[in-house]
Amino acid sequence: MTVPLDPIRVAIVDDHPVVREGTAALLDAQTGLRVVGTVSSIEEASSLLDPSAVDVLLLDIRLGSDSGLGLLGGGEPRPAIVVLTAYDYPQYVAAALRLGASGFVVKTAPVPELVDAIRRAAAGGLAFGRRPAAAAAASLTPREREVVGLVVDGRSNDEVGAALGITTKTVEGHLRRLFDRLGVQSRTELATRALREGWLEVP
Repeated sequence: MTVPLDPIRVAIVDDHPVVREGTAALLDAQTGLRVVGTVSSIEEASSLLDPSAVDVLLLDIRLGSDSGLGLLGGGEPRPAIVVLTAYDYPQYVAAALRLGASGFVVKTAPVPELVDAIRRAAAGGLAFGRRPAAAAAASLTPREREVVGLVVDGRSNDEVGAALGITTKTVEGHLRRLFDRLGVQSRTELATRALREGWLEVP
């Protein structure tokens, strides 16, 4: 990929100071990249959304109690946005892609992978190395998806039944069938797979 003559102007939105400043230092050391701003919150990020001043915005998903995904979408011009997160969940990848992000990179990725994603995004391309969907998710019925969502939230079988207006015995039946079909042994394993494989939509 050809590196532009002018450096790619990069801004960073991350609420962890060490990560934010460390990423900025790493990127400033790369040929053809220049960090032009770093902020820690959604509110401050509004100052970095001018595409005439920033080419690529690196955006964390979890910013305190806010979601960085709130900066995606909308019709107004803005820089290309690459999600940079510690949460390697396919549902986050799917949400980022659906909302118009140009890329998705996990914070444990090698620096060259991040640099490549920035360059692709600046050139108008996409950099999604993660899969946005999981095969197991397609096998869930709408009711099973509701049950799994409540299990992920930490609800007991009684609480799941109360929330869905069904008996505890019916909840147990749903879980037993899910365990058998998906090859899991416990509610914890079911919830862990649901999160890691992206069975549920990001709100």
